[in-house]
Amino acid sequence: MSSSSSQTPHFHLNPRKSKPFHRNSHKHKNLNFNSSFGIRKLTLRKSQGGGLSVLSSSSSNTHFSNSQLHGLCANGKLEEAIKLVTSMKELRVSVDEDAFVALVRLCEWKRAHGEGSKVYGIVMSSMSSLGVELGNAFLAMFVRFGNLVDAWYVFGKMSERDLFSWNVLVGGYAKGGYLDEAMCLYHRMLWVGGVKPDVYTFPCVLRTCGGIPDLARGREVHVHVVRYGYELEIDVVNALITMYVKCGDVKSARLVFDRMPRRDLISWNAMISGYFENGMCYEGLELFFAMRGLSVDPDLMTMTSVISACELLGDGRLGRDIHGYVICSGFAVDISVCNSLTQMYLYAGSWREAEKVFSRMERKDIVSWTTMISGYEYNFLPRKAIDTYRMMDQDCVKPDEIAVAAVLSACATLGDLDTGVELHKLAIKARLVSYVIVANNLINMYSKCKCIDKALDVFHNIPRKNVISWTSIIAGLRLNNRCFEALIFFRQMKMTLQPNAITLTAALAACARIGALMCGKEIHAHVLRTGVGLDDFLPNALLDMYVRCGRMNIAWNQFNSQKNDVSSWNILLTGYSERGQGSMVVELFDRMVKSRVRPDEITFISLLCGCSKSHMVKEGLMYFSRMEEYGVTPNLKHYACVVDLLGRAGELEEAHSFIQRIPIIPDPAVWGALLNACRIHRDITLGELSAKRIFELDKESVGYYILLCNLYADCNKWREVARVRRMMKENGLTVDAGCSWVEVKGKVHAFLSDDKYHPQTEEINTVLERFYEKMSEAGLTKTSSMGDETEISRDEIFCGHSERKAIAFGLINTVPGMPIWVTKNLNMCESCHDTVKFISKTVRREISVRDAEHFHHFKDGECSCGE
Repeated sequence: MSSSSSQTPHFHLNPRKSKPFHRNSHKHKNLNFNSSFGIRKLTLRKSQGGGLSVLSSSSSNTHFSNSQLHGLCANGKLEEAIKLVTSMKELRVSVDEDAFVALVRLCEWKRAHGEGSKVYGIVMSSMSSLGVELGNAFLAMFVRFGNLVDAWYVFGKMSERDLFSWNVLVGGYAKGGYLDEAMCLYHRMLWVGGVKPDVYTFPCVLRTCGGIPDLARGREVHVHVVRYGYELEIDVVNALITMYVKCGDVKSARLVFDRMPRRDLISWNAMISGYFENGMCYEGLELFFAMRGLSVDPDLMTMTSVISACELLGDGRLGRDIHGYVICSGFAVDISVCNSLTQMYLYAGSWREAEKVFSRMERKDIVSWTTMISGYEYNFLPRKAIDTYRMMDQDCVKPDEIAVAAVLSACATLGDLDTGVELHKLAIKARLVSYVIVANNLINMYSKCKCIDKALDVFHNIPRKNVISWTSIIAGLRLNNRCFEALIFFRQMKMTLQPNAITLTAALAACARIGALMCGKEIHAHVLRTGVGLDDFLPNALLDMYVRCGRMNIAWNQFNSQKNDVSSWNILLTGYSERGQGSMVVELFDRMVKSRVRPDEITFISLLCGCSKSHMVKEGLMYFSRMEEYGVTPNLKHYACVVDLLGRAGELEEAHSFIQRIPIIPDPAVWGALLNACRIHRDITLGELSAKRIFELDKESVGYYILLCNLYADCNKWREVARVRRMMKENGLTVDAGCSWVEVKGKVHAFLSDDKYHPQTEEINTVLERFYEKMSEAGLTKTSSMGDETEISRDEIFCGHSERKAIAFGLINTVPGMPIWVTKNLNMCESCHDTVKFISKTVRREISVRDAEHFHHFKDGECSCGE
């Protein structure tokens, strides 16, 4: 008894809709194999390998074996079917093509990759070519498995092909992302294959044109649709609309839509979502309301698209109206709609409304939790983001890579290293660390938590680094004061990837920190050549780099060549403030106001600091009193500036009285300003009071200990210096090693305080010793002759004298008369200040040193800081 072979029907290209076998192609599904079918029964026994062996063979035996194979396939018994076909091959019992077809479709249905490949090997070992039905079965199976290599080989082995063959292969290439290959195969079908496309061909091909996107090819396929008479097929026309909107031709999509004699919900959704995808939200909403006017009920896809449009528009009122419609129409119970609503509210800044929607959801999936976590982070609520993650964990929902990345970002904002490390372990265990978005956020988190070495470990383990990976590590190194390394990484990145505006900004910040002017100029040239970031924040980054490198003339050229906002003015104000040029700061402020640029809180910080360093007390207090006229409410930073303004001028009691009048609780920075003033004027009593207030609030900031040490040292209280040093040691606080950078011939050289391995160390020390000898002859004190070892120790720790080595290196390696520019990470000590003054007078060179707080310009034995 042989099974009847039915003609191969057309299958939909969606692999989920294809069947493992035809329902009516096997009449023997429930046959009793112990009964007689008009043929002699076969005697079967189990072979040693567990397979079925045929003991006797004849034409009737062949017929019976194939019938049995059909029956096993019909009952879904794949393992027994494979054993039987293997035994039949060993005993050279021929297998009917339709039996192979049934077996291949069973493999496809059960997603049995290994068994399917085994059947394929058996068939190809016995057949030189494949018939249409068997070839199509193999094509459908391999395409569903994503094995396009074997699918293409099967296609080539087929003696003839029908439309189904072409449709399956075109669909397979399109689904696999090989869009150009799919289009080439479609054209080959038309001109070589000798078959005409049908209602299943066009949607697939049109989706491919939209995916590339290729409008020209899409229009060509549209002509084919008309030529072959499918312009009235609703599925084909819907695919045309989708193709046009994906290619950005919304006008043509609307023309196709308007000419449809009848539309289904897919037509409306395609056109409405097409408007939204192309940024035409109002047009899409108008069409949605027109659809409702025609009594066409929306579905979930419609509503999620409309809610997303409200999110894009940032229209909270419209969003609430749509929310009301969602509730009235019964869509509020759907999880995807609720997820869209929470996202809409969160990105409109209405996070409390989002919380209400989220709390009312009967069921939450990973998207629900991730949306809330990401939304909190977007709304600058990192603590809520972490708390929501904890709730998700308690709800036994495993986070995905997006959720982990969002929580890591929140940890970076808060400096929550413990939670960050916990998430890192989770990401490793769940294999989420392989996602570059997770790795990038780990780099960011470790960098902001001052664990840059761990950030480097994560970076080096990323197999395929993207621009964000490189940008994160460059910015992280800059944040951790490892700018020299940051620029090395920047140069490495440029060998393989094109930096974006954020990368360039991070690199410019590193250049500014260590005074790498030539590298900054290279970046400037790159910006001018490529135009990247010219309309963004990059011009201000360039301006800041020139200001911090001390090149004010170039900075003014940059300032005058760009569109200036309040940030641009603030950069210039800060630059002149650091140089102690208070009158210039005041003049710039007046010009800024006349230019109708509204000052902000940073503007007044720069203004007050400039007045403070120039002892312009009256002017500083006047500007402080006028802050609210410009819409700026004083905060603790401004109060600290006023304390510094009064303190530097010697009005210590007035500064202390001012602190007591502050309407908000003073922070350590306010008391720190008073402590610094006490150091300048050597007031131990008030200084100790300030230190006491500081350490009640902050015991971890090393800068305040340094100020107190310097106060005691300047007053010759060496036992107190030792006591403060012990406090630092007990609290695990260390001072960064002194490091200075000097740029010579376009290359930046770094010098550490205790560096003895520089190739020119001997020459540098020789030069410095000569200057010390000349200072001694002139009656000036040099470092090695300081009377107290504790004072020597203090200067070595809190200054390091690294700038001396950098200056000596510059003198050795540059021509006479050339200015020397040095950048330092710590403050200059008095001894170094006197030494550099002497050097500038002796060699008749201008020497600029930018330390942690001031900009010192030495010329003819004088310094711009005014001592």
